[in-house]
Amino acid sequence: MASAAKHLFADLSGPGPHQVMRGDLALAGLPGVVFTPRSGRNLPAIAFGHGWLQPALRYRGLLHHLASWGIVAAAPATQQGPLASHRLHAGDLGTALDVCINLRLGDGDITIDRDRLGVAGHSTGGGAAILAAAADDRFKAVAAFAPAETHPSAAEAAARCDAPGLLIAGGEDLIAPALGHAEVIAHAWRGPVTLRTLPKASHLGITEGRHWSQLLLDGKAERKTQRTVRALLTAFFLAHLAGQRKYEQVINGELKQATLDYVHGAELLGSK
Repeated sequence: MASAAKHLFADLSGPGPHQVMRGDLALAGLPGVVFTPRSGRNLPAIAFGHGWLQPALRYRGLLHHLASWGIVAAAPATQQGPLASHRLHAGDLGTALDVCINLRLGDGDITIDRDRLGVAGHSTGGGAAILAAAADDRFKAVAAFAPAETHPSAAEAAARCDAPGLLIAGGEDLIAPALGHAEVIAHAWRGPVTLRTLPKASHLGITEGRHWSQLLLDGKAERKTQRTVRALLTAFFLAHLAGQRKYEQVINGELKQATLDYVHGAELLGSK
């Protein structure tokens, strides 16, 4: 099992088989971006919430990666100021998917399956993703890197989340350390949930390029962190939104890149 998980992880670390297109959500009245496979019918789709002060395009590599594996990925570019509303950010994640469902994507030969929707995010965007999932049962899977507590509380919202969850903490995260954020959220989760830690990841490890917010926030872009998060999120959403259950071995299997800290309500794979 462990060997199979490693091979699947290696495959998912690289780009998928689909060519990718990028679109602008602002054409439908919502600032943001969407990445889609060039074609496909009844595709799964996720909305991604950015971290505090982070532009949506700091996650373009992740969004592009998910689309290359057949998952439509949208990221609203709203609530980016220092006093951003977590509640409104959560609402924008649902709106972003509504836009994608109703918007003509590509040449019109791309459609989204309304029963295969997920939500993800980074930092407070991860907390907003949890708020969104607790309030909207359309979301069938929830993932977050360095999830941060929010207002309203993401931990309290987790107690209302029946959808499967994947939480990834950074071992060197000084902004939202696992002990006070991801662990609390994981142990509150009502449905099945997995918590992993990337031992050498910082709070901003998932982001790309440079940004002035690095003067305020600890951490920086880290290619190894990006690669690991891309593989884990792709496995998670392919398993829970696309029905490709073999990827559960990656989510809950033993991987040296990502320590498995907590599993609730899901079979532990790859430990033998």
